[in-house]
Amino acid sequence: MMDINTINEKIEKLETNLNIQKGRRDIVEKNLNSKLDKINTLKNDYSVLSQVEILLNMASEYGREQAKTQVESLVSSCLSFILETDIEFVIELTDGKITGADFYVVSNYDGYTVKTQPENSRGGGIVDIISLALRIAMIEIYNPKIEGPLILDEPGKHVSEEYIFNLGEFLRKSSTMFHRQIIMVTHNKYLSEICDKSFLVEQRNSVSKVTNLEIEK
Repeated sequence: MMDINTINEKIEKLETNLNIQKGRRDIVEKNLNSKLDKINTLKNDYSVLSQVEILLNMASEYGREQAKTQVESLVSSCLSFILETDIEFVIELTDGKITGADFYVVSNYDGYTVKTQPENSRGGGIVDIISLALRIAMIEIYNPKIEGPLILDEPGKHVSEEYIFNLGEFLRKSSTMFHRQIIMVTHNKYLSEICDKSFLVEQRNSVSKVTNLEIEK
């Protein structure tokens, strides 16, 4: 028969092992959620790129080239402004019964260039920035003109913190330039403070509470 000390030791070992297993489970869950989040982001970005391809395919040859140039210019300007570097967005059209489109990022350095697909490009949330710029380009060049606000869900979610200020300035300038209201959902403190109006939404016991935040100008 085991004495009380032996029983306590076994209980402690079981508790230690249980805590280790819980820690491993938490790590697996965190990695899984991160991967699922990345998959959802890629799906959304793929959807935007597909819409651009459809738009280019529907246009006439002249209209297609015009739309291509407009999209390239706006996205390139967005990338250069936010990342503060010499970088371009390039669309390459492929001819056939259905016009296809490939998308590239071209980084210009001293004496040489590097051309890659957006998803294989360097860090800093390149894909996020391109996706944002494409949404703005699509809504602005579409004919007939699309009225109403531009609604963004977590813009620049994966953009490095060092570029968030530039991202906010780009959104502000875009709103002014295109005379279009921007409504966005964000967890980023800086982005929530550059707006004309900001609201904090908190959920407790399945009930959402909305608070009007004071913004310092």
